[in-house]
Amino acid sequence: MATVTFDKATRIYPGGTKPAVDQLEIDIADGEFLVLVGPSGCGKSTSLRMLAGLEDVNDGAIRIGERDVTHLPPKDRDIAMVFQNYALYPHMSVADNMGFALKIAGVNKAEIRKKVEEAAKILDLSEYLDRKPKALSGGQRQRVAMGRAIVREPQVFLMDEPLSNLDAKLRVSTRTQIASLQRRLGITTVYVTHDQVEAMTMGDRVAVLKDGLLQQVDSPRNMYDRPANLFVAGFIGSPAMNLIEVPITDGGVKFGNSVVPVNRDALKAAADKGDKTVTVGVRPEHFDIGGGASDAKTLTKDAAPGLEVTVNVVEETGADAFIFGTIEVNGERKDLVIRGNSRAVPEKGATLNVVPRAGETHVFSTSTGERLSD
Repeated sequence: MATVTFDKATRIYPGGTKPAVDQLEIDIADGEFLVLVGPSGCGKSTSLRMLAGLEDVNDGAIRIGERDVTHLPPKDRDIAMVFQNYALYPHMSVADNMGFALKIAGVNKAEIRKKVEEAAKILDLSEYLDRKPKALSGGQRQRVAMGRAIVREPQVFLMDEPLSNLDAKLRVSTRTQIASLQRRLGITTVYVTHDQVEAMTMGDRVAVLKDGLLQQVDSPRNMYDRPANLFVAGFIGSPAMNLIEVPITDGGVKFGNSVVPVNRDALKAAADKGDKTVTVGVRPEHFDIGGGASDAKTLTKDAAPGLEVTVNVVEETGADAFIFGTIEVNGERKDLVIRGNSRAVPEKGATLNVVPRAGETHVFSTSTGERLSD
């Protein structure tokens, strides 16, 4: 086990001018589970491959523990990688797949068998050790790939979207197993995914990348409660945070026919930049509907102040009802998502009045996108 450090690590692909990863700086603690997340092409898989030694580092350094591994070949880095496509040998049994790296390293057969059986027990694979990969389900194959990494007892686990080939239900159960297993083994793990729900539920910390640049690295809770900029605010959370550009007015910002108080320092910071508007973020669960009432009769247009929302569609999940609607702000129509009461669902086409809950708003600079509120 060891710490991992990206020290201004940069990767520029041959023929390219813009870095795929631009001066990445992250310190990962011993035994930490860090998730790299972002949209396609943001540099998360490149970052992982740089750590694995599968991509060159053009500038900066990467350290595992106290060792500078920037220019070491993969075999000398003491890492184990779990790939998206499992990368199992089809002609070998599960046991042989799991123990193959140890066999190549010259470990004796008895020791290999012992380590494979221990890993199989942890992963609930004991009864499948004599089977070939083709006789296993996708989830079982992924556990075999995990087992192959575990038996090597590396300092660092690297996982590149290991759940993307699984169906939705299996993804949920397998991500729980991986997170639980990592905490039991205590091995430093760097995990790449494009799924922000996966990132939020699995990681001790989450690092969000965009266009090769690190946007924020923080605990899932802090990232949800205090996104550093507009990109993180819109990316983290499902459904995503509502982001609305609104004019600054005396006492706060103007939402429809009501003034919502926001942090004075945030408004001053916006004014200092010369902004006459700010972008306010509100999570779907932080709206009061109909002035705070929530029974079925009040989920219609009434005298309450706030934003008039025209209901387009309601998605009922059982526990929640997500109301997707449109509003008009400064003469423009905007989409809005509100989490409502699943026992009091408005009709399509209905008009609601909603008000952002005081103290639950996020204020961002419209010009730079950076967070202004505390």
